[in-house]
Amino acid sequence: MVQALKYRYRLSVVPFLANALLASGPIEGAGVVLPMPLHVKRLRERGFNQAVELARPLARARGLPLELARVGRVLDVAPQMSLSWRERQSNMRGVFACAGSFDGLHVLVVDDVMTTGATLHALAAVLKQHGASRVTNLVVARTPRMS
Repeated sequence: MVQALKYRYRLSVVPFLANALLASGPIEGAGVVLPMPLHVKRLRERGFNQAVELARPLARARGLPLELARVGRVLDVAPQMSLSWRERQSNMRGVFACAGSFDGLHVLVVDDVMTTGATLHALAAVLKQHGASRVTNLVVARTPRMS
């Protein structure tokens, strides 16, 4: 279903996947929902950000603001899925930039898939550098480690 959303533009699966995220239960003290940013080039190629589509209904259901402007992916790096586990860590250095403060906020980051956690870790580090008191990651799927 995630591949259908991401690569075959099946936005019809969003309600099912968003409900799966909502079923994870309440997130105590969350103050804002932040979808995993895409680089502008990737966004143009795909035409949409699947994390935004998943985060919208989640933010609405939880009564939280959806943050789309303060954080961006500023480097266009090789897609993580094309890299080894070790390469994924270094691939994320300097990828995200923040244009505002998250002072004291518990940020709820939404993404479709977590493989090594390198992307989520890099984003969380930037958010904490900009004042986030806590970062919680919600993902639809987790890729098992193969090697």
